[in-house]
Amino acid sequence: MTLSTASNFAKPDDAFRLVVEAHRGLSDETSAVLDAALVLVLANHIGDIDVLREAIAVAKRALTDPAAPAAGAA
Repeated sequence: MTLSTASNFAKPDDAFRLVVEAHRGLSDETSAVLDAALVLVLANHIGDIDVLREAIAVAKRALTDPAAPAAGAA
């Protein structure tokens, strides 16, 4: 399996909104815990260490290079 960075959602804005709404009302610390738990649940769902490794690299590049493609970008 290779990492897909194109949106797989019929309505990507709805997916983004769902994640944002999940954080509403949470403290920064609790929000970070939610993010970590969500990442681990989704990583387990993917179940492929190479895809996880690639996803981590893509996410890290997005932190330092605003022009780098992020998840959900085509």
